[in-house]
Amino acid sequence: MSPTPRLSRLPLWLAGAALALGSFAALAQPKKEVTIAHQDMLVPFRLVMESGELEKATGYKINWRMFGGGGDVIKAMASGDVQIGEAGSSPITTAASQGQDIKLFWILDDIADAEALIARKGSGVNSLKDLKGKKVATPFVSTAHYQLMAIMKVEGVDAKGVNVLNMRPPEIAAAWERGDIDAAFIWDPVLSKIKGNGKVIHTSKTIGAKGFPTFDGMIVNSKWAAEHEGFMVALVKALAKADADYRANKAKWTVDSAQVKAVAKWTKADAKDVPAAMALYTFPTIDEQLSANWLGGAAVKAMASTAQFLKEQGRITEIKPDYKAFVTDAYLKKAAGK
Repeated sequence: MSPTPRLSRLPLWLAGAALALGSFAALAQPKKEVTIAHQDMLVPFRLVMESGELEKATGYKINWRMFGGGGDVIKAMASGDVQIGEAGSSPITTAASQGQDIKLFWILDDIADAEALIARKGSGVNSLKDLKGKKVATPFVSTAHYQLMAIMKVEGVDAKGVNVLNMRPPEIAAAWERGDIDAAFIWDPVLSKIKGNGKVIHTSKTIGAKGFPTFDGMIVNSKWAAEHEGFMVALVKALAKADADYRANKAKWTVDSAQVKAVAKWTKADAKDVPAAMALYTFPTIDEQLSANWLGGAAVKAMASTAQFLKEQGRITEIKPDYKAFVTDAYLKKAAGK
């Protein structure tokens, strides 16, 4: 008769404890699933979404959820439904000012000329001063809203005399079509749709040059990011790769290309508008992102300036003494091997 294996002689309570410990260890492993909020910005990252390369590289299940504005994104992140999200600098500042546990870890784009104040033909609006008594639509708490209010202040236009309406991008497109609004401060794909029947009064670049720059960024729940560092580094690598592909091969991103079709699919834009619209943005390299122009300083200053605007608008009640705590370059440095 063969000797009884020693393991089988373990007391039942000890065997049970070992089993429970194993189950606890399994539970302690972070779940390889994430929900990422995206919007309709025309950026190279849509190629990553279409290819499935991030899922393949990390083994994570990614739930992609589209939102109509940055305000909706930060609400979803505050509720815990979303772990990573795209938002403009204004909604990001709102989240930080409200004390949300978030980190800005990637500059999705320098908005440059990709947002603009457009006056509808026949509205009688030919300059900013002509907005008095007119209906101007923009998504509230967005980068466009921030710059609209900033430029009116700079040029001495009393905002109280302008009927500024809170509308999401699809609502702006419909209102423009009906002739319900006189002007709109908005981004693509709606911007391309209304430009044909409108006049550019200001762009985000011209307003940015006056001291009010804006950007779109990617933010993450800080606790989630710390528990999923490997995914965060892989995400940054994928973002950097897509942006580099666009910068190096911009001429190949044509209407019939797979790249432009992917952007159009994920943003619901018309493919024919995508190449020209994307050319209005600037997509910083990793080195540029790490520099004083972005995560190394300027992004923090932009958030502080935006916070002043948001408080004036009654959108936040508190301005943080320093917004550095809401910005991190840790994942970029790891992705770049620095």
